[in-house]
Amino acid sequence: MPKAVYIETFGCQMNVSDSEVVAAILRMHGFTLADTPQRADVVLINTCAIRDNAEQRIWGRIGFYEAFRSAKPIIGILGCMAERLKEELIRTKRAVDLVVGPDAYRQLPTLILHAAEGQKTINTTLSREETYDEILPFRDAAPGISGFVAIMRGCNNMCSFCVVPFTRGRERSRAPQSILREVAELESSGYKEVTLIGQNVDSYHASKGNGETFDFADLLADVAMNHPRLRVRFSTSHPKDINARVLQAIATYPNLCRHIHLPVQAGASSMLERMRRGYTREHYLALIDTIRATLPDCAITTDIIAGFCDETEQEHEATLSLMETVRFDAAFMFKYSERPGTLAARRMKDNVPDELKGKRLEEIIQLQNQHSRIKNSAHLNQSMEVLVEGESKKNSDELCGRTSGNKMVVFPACNARIGELRHVRINGYSSATLRGDLVDQN
Repeated sequence: MPKAVYIETFGCQMNVSDSEVVAAILRMHGFTLADTPQRADVVLINTCAIRDNAEQRIWGRIGFYEAFRSAKPIIGILGCMAERLKEELIRTKRAVDLVVGPDAYRQLPTLILHAAEGQKTINTTLSREETYDEILPFRDAAPGISGFVAIMRGCNNMCSFCVVPFTRGRERSRAPQSILREVAELESSGYKEVTLIGQNVDSYHASKGNGETFDFADLLADVAMNHPRLRVRFSTSHPKDINARVLQAIATYPNLCRHIHLPVQAGASSMLERMRRGYTREHYLALIDTIRATLPDCAITTDIIAGFCDETEQEHEATLSLMETVRFDAAFMFKYSERPGTLAARRMKDNVPDELKGKRLEEIIQLQNQHSRIKNSAHLNQSMEVLVEGESKKNSDELCGRTSGNKMVVFPACNARIGELRHVRINGYSSATLRGDLVDQN
């Protein structure tokens, strides 16, 4: 019987959280976790399907494991790519032994045993109820600094470009008590920060038991009140769903981080309509004004897609002008990548030439880099509270950590320790990073 399992995770924060759920389920059934694939009887690859290049990386990893298949690890594909491709994974890659979607992880111990007996196994059934509520995710090794807590699964928004509703199913919210229990466990284990995650956290809802709804603002308030020494972040918000009560909760509790990730995707209302985003340019800009009026010190970041179907030069310019108006602190920026099965793939033409997509993306990136530098320059000479996360990647004599607004700060280590909240006076910046010195070096 196979015992040692190696889990390799690609993609978003939800996948990291899911891999921790998978680890917990397998440990409950007597499996151990291997620290390298060479020491494993089973290799599970938790996959991403949001863009084509994400899937190409997975194909490459499967090929990597095929190369040492004489050791015969069982190879399993989990997550969004498993859900999207299903049987095609086994037909295309003989090395793959099992394919398991995001809502079927409870079945993994049984499926692994079947694979060990030589059976190719698949379970990609999506659920309307599964939230893995009672399973406490297993976080390997020493306690970390920041942990992800999934508060919901799935997405109901059906944006025309997005494959997530097809790979993760309909929205389901976890019970508040389950979320609070997991947050409490993280804090008791030494974690200093949690990030509440979901495809659209603003649509979180549960019942209070008296006919009233317990919504995301209520959840934020409960987590913040019950854990005042714990930093609390959340991601991702949706412009059509975030509301004044969420903003007021952030304003009320100092441990709720002053950072909102608010994907705009495009700056022209005509593009937003084709994308089925559910809001207009004017709505988004009004929302930015509301956030800044309620939370003047709040960092705002976003996602932007270049070259979506039928994008005109005027629509591209509208994206650039919206960026100029908002001046985001940072952004994730991508060329449009058609995803099979989506509305855009079925009914629209991916007709912006790749070279033009690249040109437009480069203009977006250059503009955002300018804005990020301007935003970061405003922190010069400020003393900022930083949660120390670890050593700087470039210099072992320096430490790094994040501000409440999610700005990365690098500073000489002096007497600071990982996990501490320390004040750093900013004396330098780039588009991506702040630099400074500890205010109190004693």
